[in-house]
Amino acid sequence: MTLNLTKLGLKQVINASGKMTILGVSKVSEGVLTAQRFGGEHFFEMSELAVKTGAYLAKLLQVEDAQIVSSASAGIAQSVAAVIGQGSSFHLYHPYSEKIQRREIILPKGHNVDYGTPVEVMVQQGGGQVVEAGYANMCSVDHIAQMISPQTAAILYIKSHHTVQKSMLSVKEAAQVAKQSGIPLIVDAAAEEDLFRYIQEGADLVIYSGAKALSGPSAGLVIGRKELIEWVRLQSKGIGRSMKIGKENMMGLTQAVEEYLAQGSESGASMKHRLEPFIAALNQITGLSADIVQDGAGRDIYRARVRVQNGPSAMEVIQKLKAEEPAIYTREYQANHGIIEFDIRAVTETEMHVIVNRLKEIMNPEEPKE
Repeated sequence: MTLNLTKLGLKQVINASGKMTILGVSKVSEGVLTAQRFGGEHFFEMSELAVKTGAYLAKLLQVEDAQIVSSASAGIAQSVAAVIGQGSSFHLYHPYSEKIQRREIILPKGHNVDYGTPVEVMVQQGGGQVVEAGYANMCSVDHIAQMISPQTAAILYIKSHHTVQKSMLSVKEAAQVAKQSGIPLIVDAAAEEDLFRYIQEGADLVIYSGAKALSGPSAGLVIGRKELIEWVRLQSKGIGRSMKIGKENMMGLTQAVEEYLAQGSESGASMKHRLEPFIAALNQITGLSADIVQDGAGRDIYRARVRVQNGPSAMEVIQKLKAEEPAIYTREYQANHGIIEFDIRAVTETEMHVIVNRLKEIMNPEEPKE
């Protein structure tokens, strides 16, 4: 007997919100599933598995070293702990001791966001103290430099659509001020698709989600300078123990990275091509107006933007889409402006028809569906 939706009492979901944690993030390939099964069916010396998978991934990604962790959030906490402790055994066993003074993590104010949990919670879990630089709508090199003190352990940069995009210094600029000050730069690039850029721009540690752009299992990947990665790896004997990752997901993520480098992800051009008939169908629904928009953080991702002009509010439409089976999840960030976005990276053509018919029912309940 195998588990299924019916046995567990779960409803089917159409994921038009993107690679989101609340929906399990991504679908994995047969190759990744095979690698996970291999990991699950065999035993390893876990310390060796961590070192060997890290070395293999580091070679693929042209970096000094890498460490697989349980999630990108765990990557933030363990990276913060790493740069604070710097390999100290005292810190490992007493990570929150008042004897450790160098705990400040400088973060652009516009990067102190909630992405499902506040960034500062992960920093605090790693033993760090957030020091905000600049303002909610602006952060420059000077703003960062002004906050550096003898208690500064690192600069943290969040590369995400959740953060303020305008008038913010770049990763390259943050790396320059970090280097000039002799402190490391940690870049959280959880959902980013470029696995080379931020190291090349001068970051010392870069954190990726295994399940987002990489379409791997629940995992995180930290890459960067060898000494710092060794400090991150050391956290498995400290705060990282509560965030440990299983052997099956370490093998699965390694396979996912290999596949991603060989195959890449769906191109923006392909998304736009698949969106065109979907947009045309949406524009036939009374009360809706649809077009194609690029991701707000400038990634090569395109989505359907739907303006709800008459009838129920955008938020009411969103709730009604979720209420039935299959539940349809969308991007809700601009619902207060009457806008719903549909991310079709994990949506099939058949599911697009389901979405169109559901919207017809909601907007024009008296009309028969197709």
